[in-house]
Amino acid sequence: MFTGIIESQGVLEEIASQNGDWKVTIQTGKLDMSDVKVGDSIATNGICLTAIEIMKNRYVADVSGETMRVTTAADWQVGTRVNLEKALRLQDRLGGHLVSGHVDGVGTIRQISQEARSWRYEVEAPLELCKYIAAKGSICINGISLTVNQVDGAVFGINIVPHTRQETTIKELKVGSKVNLEVDLLARYLERMMSAPQTKEESNITPEFLAQKGFI
Repeated sequence: MFTGIIESQGVLEEIASQNGDWKVTIQTGKLDMSDVKVGDSIATNGICLTAIEIMKNRYVADVSGETMRVTTAADWQVGTRVNLEKALRLQDRLGGHLVSGHVDGVGTIRQISQEARSWRYEVEAPLELCKYIAAKGSICINGISLTVNQVDGAVFGINIVPHTRQETTIKELKVGSKVNLEVDLLARYLERMMSAPQTKEESNITPEFLAQKGFI
């Protein structure tokens, strides 16, 4: 589990193809690796990867064929910069929102414009994810916890303050760039609660109940 608060920008140092999947070596920049051990998870551009080897300022991880099919990892090259975050500890501050590192889909940057010192990005999400994206809700883009400003169909807008732009790779995105999207965990579970087959004891979770409690 992660928070979406980026700790460092890393660089893909080596990519080794192995029978249809990859083994990648990632240089970790300023990320403190002193408390990371083999088997720990590191969010890499929003993708939860398991460290299988750890060296000074580097880690090695496997990237499966499934991960390459459903994320932007297939587009990685030696030299690609990635956002990094170590797994959340129970005593850590939750500065962003709860992020699993399990990418739900790939979005596309449709527009970038500057507003005063901030930047506004418009992102088109896959149609199947639109129902989970709400104005003032949370979304994770390439591992970054962000607030949705507005939603228009499949396109949603986010605002990037100077600090986020400086400390992450979002400044390198261009119109047409593909990004990893992870929707809010609560939205997914609410949908499941409402759509799951009823047991013999009928559930009290209804759209009216959720609206009354302020969830929708």
